[in-house]
Amino acid sequence: MIVDCHTHIWANTDQLGRGGREYVYRQTGREDVVAGPAEHAQAAECVDKSLVMGFRSLDLEADVPNEFVAEYVAAGNDRMIGIAAIDPSEDAAIEKAEELLSRREFRGLTISPAVQNVHPADSRALGLYELACRLGVPVLFSQSTHFPTMGRMEYARPSLLDEVARDFPDLTMVISSLGHPWIEEGIALLGKHPRVYGDISGLLHRPWQAYNSLVLVHQFNVMDKVLFGSDFPYATAAEAIECVYRMNEVTQGTNLPPVPREALRAMVERDALAALGIARPGETAPRREAGEDEEI
Repeated sequence: MIVDCHTHIWANTDQLGRGGREYVYRQTGREDVVAGPAEHAQAAECVDKSLVMGFRSLDLEADVPNEFVAEYVAAGNDRMIGIAAIDPSEDAAIEKAEELLSRREFRGLTISPAVQNVHPADSRALGLYELACRLGVPVLFSQSTHFPTMGRMEYARPSLLDEVARDFPDLTMVISSLGHPWIEEGIALLGKHPRVYGDISGLLHRPWQAYNSLVLVHQFNVMDKVLFGSDFPYATAAEAIECVYRMNEVTQGTNLPPVPREALRAMVERDALAALGIARPGETAPRREAGEDEEI
């Protein structure tokens, strides 16, 4: 099974709020990026499942509506899984999260502390973690890799999540982009806490950074805690998979250590739904036979 654990959709970049269009430009070099349901579905054709995240920030006046995500997921023939976007600073955030998680379309929550102006251990967020623990769903922490101008970098440091992981040991957490730009902190959390994972979204289309990150992950023996994510629309799933399997090209002609191909393959084909505790009965896919990815 290949699960793309980090994808986005939006109707237009205005939904990303203040600074959103500029953020997308810094990521892609393009003025506008189309990330609607049709484009997402096409980009996801080569994977078995995709986690699809909304986005909400009162501070940035941003809203990719959860209902927009739900409608797309419902039409996705069980290949799409919604991750509900919640802003902890919003009134009745816990009640809204509970209502969304009662729906079939959603199996997790995503929050974005750096662009929601909320410390990850803020008292307003603690109730969301308690809810996630009670319902057995993961919380995905979106790090906002490049940060909109009004984003608060001090709330994005992975080390801030250590307190959350200590206080909620049963909470399944995913740190996007391995906590970039503080990747070493992210890796340390993966090794320290059994229920903390990281994804590689936002790293793969930067080959040198991706290589350095994953060679560290491998050397610290936490490769089993890393999940595949394309970061659509910034990359398609096929582009991201190709980047994974070509990663060791940066070592050619050098004495740099490669990341073992079998470790890379295990990451791409990891049963992330089982790891995150959100697999439904019978939700598996046939494993690809050895050599089937050689054309990438």
